[in-house]
Amino acid sequence: MAGFLFEILCEEIPARMQFRAGIDLENLLTDGLAKAGLTFENVHHWAGPRRLGVMAGIPVKSPDLSRERRGPRVDAPEKVLAGFMRGVGLSDASKAEIREDKKGRFYVAKIEKPGRSTSDILMEVIPNVMHNFPWPKSMKSGDATFRWVRPLRRILCLFDGEIVPVEVGGVTASNLTEGHRQHGRGPYEVTSFEHYKDTLGTDGHVLLDADTRKDKILADAKSVCEAKGLELVEDAGLLIELAGLVEWPVVILGDMDPSFLSLPGEVIRLSMREHQKYFAVRDPKTGRLAPHFVIIANQAAPDGGRAIAAGNSRVLSARLSDAEFFLSEDAGKKLTDYYDRLDTVVFHKQLGSIRDKVERIAVLARELAPKVGADPDMAEQAAKLAKCDLVTLTVTELTSLQGQVGRLMYEKEGGNSDIARAIEEHYKPQGPSDSVPTEPVSVAVALADKLDTLAGFWAIDEKPTGSRDPFALRRSALGVVRIILENSVRIKLAGEIFIHLTNLTRGLSDKNEGTHGNEGHGVDNTTKQSHLVSFIIDRLKVYLKDKGVRHDLIDAALAPGEDDLVAIVNRVEALQIFLTTEDGANLLAGYKRAVNMLKTESRKGALPDGNPDKGTQAEEANLYEALQIARNEINKGVAEESYTGAMTALSKLRAPIDGFFDGVTVNSDNEKERQNRLGLLQYIRDTAHQIADFDRIEGRETTRNGGTQSGGGNVLFPEWNDKGRRK
Repeated sequence: MAGFLFEILCEEIPARMQFRAGIDLENLLTDGLAKAGLTFENVHHWAGPRRLGVMAGIPVKSPDLSRERRGPRVDAPEKVLAGFMRGVGLSDASKAEIREDKKGRFYVAKIEKPGRSTSDILMEVIPNVMHNFPWPKSMKSGDATFRWVRPLRRILCLFDGEIVPVEVGGVTASNLTEGHRQHGRGPYEVTSFEHYKDTLGTDGHVLLDADTRKDKILADAKSVCEAKGLELVEDAGLLIELAGLVEWPVVILGDMDPSFLSLPGEVIRLSMREHQKYFAVRDPKTGRLAPHFVIIANQAAPDGGRAIAAGNSRVLSARLSDAEFFLSEDAGKKLTDYYDRLDTVVFHKQLGSIRDKVERIAVLARELAPKVGADPDMAEQAAKLAKCDLVTLTVTELTSLQGQVGRLMYEKEGGNSDIARAIEEHYKPQGPSDSVPTEPVSVAVALADKLDTLAGFWAIDEKPTGSRDPFALRRSALGVVRIILENSVRIKLAGEIFIHLTNLTRGLSDKNEGTHGNEGHGVDNTTKQSHLVSFIIDRLKVYLKDKGVRHDLIDAALAPGEDDLVAIVNRVEALQIFLTTEDGANLLAGYKRAVNMLKTESRKGALPDGNPDKGTQAEEANLYEALQIARNEINKGVAEESYTGAMTALSKLRAPIDGFFDGVTVNSDNEKERQNRLGLLQYIRDTAHQIADFDRIEGRETTRNGGTQSGGGNVLFPEWNDKGRRK
């Protein structure tokens, strides 16, 4: 394998785009090489503020290919022979081989395709990759047709020590790179990846690897804090962002006016993080914020960073002074004073104002409260206050503080702590890694908020399509799934959604048309409710797949009309554990055998109406009796949501099913016997379907992580008991 080194140097790439861009560059290049017949090894990519790159080991040429193509018979018409020879690139029939089979003698052409130079392949693949690169946003760079995230400056492309002179966007590749803007070397020649990485990391003052930059930032930030007897307030998201902003991180400890410590900690941290990209610092003795902050500069200043620290301190003081003013303006009012002003903010032109939404949430939160163990009055009150801070001056200017400002204001009034917590937490979870609310009042309001959002947009036919989801409805649906499952909330989604859709559409009709609804709403809302439940179930599938559950088990466990997410997960868990056992695997094989025979029979026409209880052999009678017992036990288990018990009942069928197939000929010469035995196969299928659609399960043993699963209990949510309630 020869070494391949590729670097794209451009103006600053937004930090949020770098991680995905590095992966995309590697995937697009390797896909292009694979399509050209090239293999590769030791592929590695990197991404930073100014550069993307890939290195790999690649053969110097693609392999020679040889294939045979069968042609016409030797006695075929002349025109047919001539057409075949042209198609395979032969000048005449004598260049083809003659072979013979049962049908006679025929021509065979052997087509040889020599391998191509890897450099030539790269000359084609690289421009295609760069012209079709999936940047979320891009701009014109160089020629009129080429677009890149930021203006392109340089391309480094080496293969086997030689330049591959690919040209993209008016820039021709060379063997040159350059280091850090302030501290690094200007353009210099590179001979290999090792030379490239070593020189950038020393004279170039560039740390190529994002993880290396993160590790250095975190270690140095902790070190400067510890030297002053302080403690860094770690922030994983900010750390990732900073690693995408600097090529040569230099940590500086700055000071702020101690008088600002009277502000709420949330406000100080937000001003530092969101606007200035600083880490906050705390006093380890008190656990409270200290009057310092950590800056990550992209250069080593000659004065040790004193001027940088002083300048940033002035900027932070201005930010905090603004925040102090906003808070003082809001401090003289109660949170309820802002309720009427919610009418001035439009949630959606078809769904009314924020106040309209809040009133709907309050009704739904009160309805949900008993089902999540919350007090209905408290849930309703929390819902009415939850969005009042959206019209405060503080949140208008510092939008990331929504919820937090409301909580702070309500706590200052001496309000109930559960309601205060719900005001802040009702937005959660805001992403797959965000925590979910767990206190009952918070759960009721958070669930009501997300269900109202989903029902509202379904009511006006604003659904996600493909990759387009402008109202983040997938995130809301995943939030519903996580809140329900991680709090083991037992609700029937279809019923809650239908009632809310009906109230919502009636309210919109009253508001927008001055009427009391119309007769079409009932049928229409039934359809919308069904589609919305399906949408939420789809998010459940994504959630479970991310936890390692096989897609076929999820599909199998989804009983028609089931909308209790906890029950679905319990069924999936029981099925997953059952199929890891020997009985489960063998029963699945027996089920598949029975169903395949039924499918073969159904191709001939309708399945016969046999009598499964009229068997003529002992094996038939034994199986029928076992099925009768199993059906009763499965029905009882499903009704009581004891899915493990239902699976145990199903497992008892293994021996009688094996005995039936070993000792009975289904396709008997006696037509009556054959029909009765086919009826018994249908009985096997229908019994299994009481608990899961085994047709959807792939015929292999099932484990979550490639191993075996044993024992009872809930694997995905170990804090649940068999009925989906917390132990």
